[in-house]
Formats: sequence, structure tokens, C-alpha cells
Amino acid sequence: MTLEQKIGQFFFPAVFINDTEENIQEIERLITEHNIGGLTFFHSRASAATNYESKEKVEVNDSSFERLKELVVRFQKCATTPLLMSIDAEWGLAMRVENTPQYPYAISLGALPERYEFLAYEVGRRTGLDLKSAGIHYNLAPLADINNNPNNPVIGYRSFGQNKDRVANFSTEYLRGLNEVGVLGCLKHFPGHGNTSVDSHLGLPILEETLEQLMQNELVPFIKGIENNVDSIMIGHLAVPALNEGKNTSATLSKSIIEDLLRKQLKYDGLVISDALNMHSVSKLYDIKGQLEWEAFNAGNDVLCFAENVAEGIQEIRKNATPERIEESFNRLWKCKQKAGILDGNFAPEGEFDFEATSILNRLIADKSTTLIKDKQNSLHLFEAKNNDKLAKLCLYKNIDNIFYKSLKLVLPSEKFALETGDKTAIANIKEELKCFDTVLVTLFVPKAKPLNNFGIDDTVLEFLEDLFSKKKCVLYVFGNPYVLDVIPNLKSTIGIVQVYQDFREFQESAARQLLRNSRCRGSLPVTINGF
Repeated sequence: MTLEQKIGQFFFPAVFINDTEENIQEIERLITEHNIGGLTFFHSRASAATNYESKEKVEVNDSSFERLKELVVRFQKCATTPLLMSIDAEWGLAMRVENTPQYPYAISLGALPERYEFLAYEVGRRTGLDLKSAGIHYNLAPLADINNNPNNPVIGYRSFGQNKDRVANFSTEYLRGLNEVGVLGCLKHFPGHGNTSVDSHLGLPILEETLEQLMQNELVPFIKGIENNVDSIMIGHLAVPALNEGKNTSATLSKSIIEDLLRKQLKYDGLVISDALNMHSVSKLYDIKGQLEWEAFNAGNDVLCFAENVAEGIQEIRKNATPERIEESFNRLWKCKQKAGILDGNFAPEGEFDFEATSILNRLIADKSTTLIKDKQNSLHLFEAKNNDKLAKLCLYKNIDNIFYKSLKLVLPSEKFALETGDKTAIANIKEELKCFDTVLVTLFVPKAKPLNNFGIDDTVLEFLEDLFSKKKCVLYVFGNPYVLDVIPNLKSTIGIVQVYQDFREFQESAARQLLRNSRCRGSLPVTINGF
């Protein structure tokens, strides 16, 4: 390759699976004209971070997976050098593609007992097999971020929790599973995106910790990853003034963070990839096309993810970088391509999904992660009908035909009610209906995984719960992000709380078995919430 062709290898532009033919042909042109090194797949333009302004509706396409496979084959055919195909698949291909296997969020895995950390390995392994079935050999996962800020708008449920050692162990196990089946992994977002309260898609988060504090906490999972030969590390769009002479410079553009801290101090010589360069924390910094790409490369990134100015970026790097530096980055990327086997021609989609194996794994995780948060006087053994109490079931944000209630039906029959919106009239009617009941099994299916607008829970529903908990004996089952417990009022008045983490069929069935058998919950909260 010429030096310019080698520079082209550093560019991984975004591909939108459900895009126009015109845009797909533009990607083909980038491949043939600029010898780009790889691609990063997203579902659609509407689903990507660039949609924050337009707020376009994400259209569902049940054929997305077949479309993805077709695009992988099509792009590889027009590439002189095999492309390293990448995707964000933190909880499986389902993160980006419909009708594909989905695994629990990282926070759900973080609730597992220590002796079940190997299940993170199984999630990594199965995810790797699923990716290979699409012809993808590079997973931009898992997160090594320690989520010690409950107000974090973008990490939260994507992190294994707030304990540095557990995050380190789970992320290492996940990576080991990926590597076992020939898929590359990536720890992100260096030097740690957990203790931030700004979404880096929209602005620049600032981490106020000193280097000493980072070494004691945020950097621990990355250090363990380096010790275990992690394939790549993604640099986060966040500023650490203590590492930049007090300046709020994004880590993605900081030599002191990448070259001095990561390379020299932590002795990492693997592949460094930037976070998506279209994110607003960095994308609006430079008016000249290609300048951002050069600055990111100059700071120490080997791969430029979601680069939007390929031709201009190549020229800026060609003009400013030394041949030695270009060779260093090229060699790191080449080693990854060799490890993935794609240079030997092993880059076509292979294998098929095993949904049954996915279900078995999810059921096992559900059984071991469900967490008992509160149980006043063995209150969860509801089916004993203590003192002839009248029991009602109340479902929030799902109808009464949910799997949890169906699984309870034969052994624990009772009146069922559902509240799917925050409609005031509907709430008033349910209040009236519940007057004649003593105990209420409240099942909350958390509408949103992210904390914006109280996880999608209406204020009227929160007010209703506050009143209900004070007037009835209530047991609360939460299916979703446990951080929702921070926004639910008057939890002290409940007689029982169980955290279930996901609303998958396997998790609902597992929760029902636990309730009916009054069996022990083995999970523990991976984060500190509302005093629990």
C-alpha cells in the first residue's frame, strides 16, 4: 500500500442498514477510492445520535438483518483490502437490528452473584457468534465505565455497576467470550464516562477527578483489560482538566490522555479507537473539513469511528503526520485484522442464530440476578392469603395479559388491573376499584431505560403510587432499570420490593416462580439506590 492507502485504513465511516441506495453507493465509493479500513453499522439515520435535532421516527424493518448481511457481502466485494466490520452490540445485535437475539443489559449482569460472573463470558460468546452470522468481527463493547453517578444520562444501565472490581471482572469475562469465537472486543469509554451528568452526544462531560483518584477507581477496569490483552480501547468524548493542564479538552483530542496516560503510563500498545466523531461534544469544534480527523489522529487515536470527512481527513493526516506514526497505527490495525482472520478471507457471514440457546442463557441470568430489596415480615409469600386479605394485581405500563400475571394465574388468582398511561380519569377509576382490596401486587414495567423524564413515567402515576403505598399493603415488582427506584416516591411504605431488571419473557417467568415458591433471590443491587 501507499502511505495514503494506509491512512485510508484508519477511517471507519458509519453505514446505516436501512439507508437509500444512493447513500450505499457513496460508501462503496469511499471503499474503492480511499481504501478505508472498516465500517461501523447503525440501524438507520433516525436511530443514530444525529437524530437528536430532527427527532425522526425510527421505522421498524423486520428485514434489517438480511439487509445487513447483504450489505456486508456487497461492501467486502468492492474492497481491495478486507474491511473490519464493526457494530455496537453491547446487549447483542438487537441493540441495532430487529428480530435478532437480545441479552440482558450490563446492569442486569452486574446484579449476578460473584460466582456467576462467567455468565458475562457466555453473553460475550453468544454475542460473538451472532455477529459472525452477519459477517461482523468487531464488537464496540463492553463498557468499562463505572456508573457512580445516578444522574448519568447515557451510561447507567449500560454499565456493570459502581464497584470497580466487579466492573473489571465482568468486562474482562465478556471480552473473553467474544475472543473465544474470533470476534474482537473494545473497552470504552476511556478514561471513564460513569461519573458524568452530561450526554456526550450533545455536549462535553467534564470529569473533575485527579489522576490519583482515576487510578483508584475509573481506570481499574481498563488496567485489568490491558493486563488481559484487550483488543482495543475506545476514547470517550469527555474532558479531564486534571490531565490537560486545567483545560476542558475532550479526551479524544488529548495527547496527554492517550499518549501519556494510556500509552506510556499504562503501557497499552493495542488499538485505540475514537468514539463517534459525529457527536456534538467534538463535531462542531472545527470549521475546516478534515481538521477534526487530523486532531483526533494526532492525539493518538488509530481508528476514527464515524468519520464524516474521509477524503479531507486523509489529506490532513498525509500532510501533517510522520510516516513513522502512520506505520504504528497501521500495524496495530493490521494485527487486529489478522487476529479476526479476515485477511485470510474468513469474512463472509457464517452460522445462524440459536434463539433457544439465547433463551436458556437469559433464563439462567434471570434466575440468578433477581434482587430482593425489601421484604417486611415475609410479605412476598402472598399466595398464603394471610388473614384472608383480598389481593389485587396492578400492572403499570403494560396490559393485564403480561407473562408475569399469566404465570401467576393458576396458583395466585386475583382481580387484575392495568394502567398503561398517566390518564387522570383512568387513575381515578382504578383508585375506586382498589378500595375494597387490602393488598396490591404492583408490577411496574419501566417505560424507558434512560432517566430522561423520570424514565418515561408520568407524574400522575408517581403521585398515584405515593398515595397507594400509604393506603394499601403493597408489594412492588420492578421490571427495568433499577435507578427508577430513585424517582418512585414513598417506597418506605411498601411491604416488599423486588428488582427484576428486564422485561424479557424469561425474566417475567423467573420472577413468577420466585414469588410463588417464595424462593430466595440471589441477585444484589449493582448500584446504590434510594438508600438501598
